[in-house]
Amino acid sequence: MGKYVVIDLEMCTVPRSNKALYSYKTEIIQIGAAILDEEYKVTDKFNCYVKPEFGLITKFIQNLTGIKPSDVSNAVLLKEALTEFLAWIPKGDVTMVSWSTNDKYQLVHELSAKKLQIEGMDALYENWYDCQPLFSEKMKMKKTYNLEEALIATDIVTEGRAHDGLTDAYNTALLFAKMKTEPELKLNPYYKAAHDDAKPEELRYSLADLLADFKFDE
Repeated sequence: MGKYVVIDLEMCTVPRSNKALYSYKTEIIQIGAAILDEEYKVTDKFNCYVKPEFGLITKFIQNLTGIKPSDVSNAVLLKEALTEFLAWIPKGDVTMVSWSTNDKYQLVHELSAKKLQIEGMDALYENWYDCQPLFSEKMKMKKTYNLEEALIATDIVTEGRAHDGLTDAYNTALLFAKMKTEPELKLNPYYKAAHDDAKPEELRYSLADLLADFKFDE
């Protein structure tokens, strides 16, 4: 059994005026990652901002991710960021892990659009694991869960803000480790009560429902 590299990318929006130069709607502005060893313990973390060549950090993206234009104005371009990332990945048997396949295909499409060839990327694509379906399987539900809901459902105490690449990668690593080490997931008691009462095909219980009784201003 080898090691796992859990990755999360944050992207900005590419305006339509740049479509002739870059054909995709989003561009990477942050790479966050965490390494899990053979015992599913986090042993190292990686964080790198990336300077966009065609995209803009709008107010929406800034509010969502916390990333400001000043954070990326002097950052490295994608080729250098990925070269640093590949050098950081441990040697040997490594599996890439992400929540959904969005990040994998963002890399595939963006590198293609920018005509970048980086040695080692193909090996990552070939050994990439989407852990989002595993959570649905563990929950015995057909629905697709977002990361925030899955973290609350499994009672994982998180640090940092959601939609920060490093924070999301680290939290995904904690969740993935939990899924791999617990035969039956230990759930948040409030969520478990709703889950146990749900129909097999759907959990009709939202994040808002779970947090309704909490008073954050006290």
